[in-house]
Amino acid sequence: MYGTLERRDDGRWQLRFTRVFHHPPEKVWRAITEPEHLAHWFPTTIEGERAADAALRFSFPEDRFPAFEGEMIAYEPPTAMELRWGPDLLRLELRATAGGTELTLLDALEEQGKAARDGAGWHTCLDGLQATLDGAERPRAEMDRWHEVHDRYVEEFGPEAATIGIPEGLEAYG
Repeated sequence: MYGTLERRDDGRWQLRFTRVFHHPPEKVWRAITEPEHLAHWFPTTIEGERAADAALRFSFPEDRFPAFEGEMIAYEPPTAMELRWGPDLLRLELRATAGGTELTLLDALEEQGKAARDGAGWHTCLDGLQATLDGAERPRAEMDRWHEVHDRYVEEFGPEAATIGIPEGLEAYG
């Protein structure tokens, strides 16, 4: 359930999460691609065409942080979506299983120092995705564990993966 940190061949550090959901791939695909479902668990909006090479814009709820630009690198319904999310490369892959769907989230980081912070962030987002898929009334409430899981990621990944702290203003939401 916890993510791992690995070194890629290109020298970047990458977070890897694998979660199994007891829901069909079509339902999980909608939850990771459609705006009305993303709003329940993803940290930003994803504004732009769902097509390879499309320009994207990402905005935070309540404009807590500045919006930023990105790009859809690959869009392969219903199995994969890859995007440039600011300076990072984010890939979500789905694989059908006997009992539902396996999701792999890969985040190739611009800097190793934010691995613990972003690891805790994606961990809690994926908790929110699980709650969304399960029909929870307040799926974002499942994301309140950020500080708790962040300590675990700092311990697991080491101090060099925790040199970049949480963004200013997030303290009130964790």
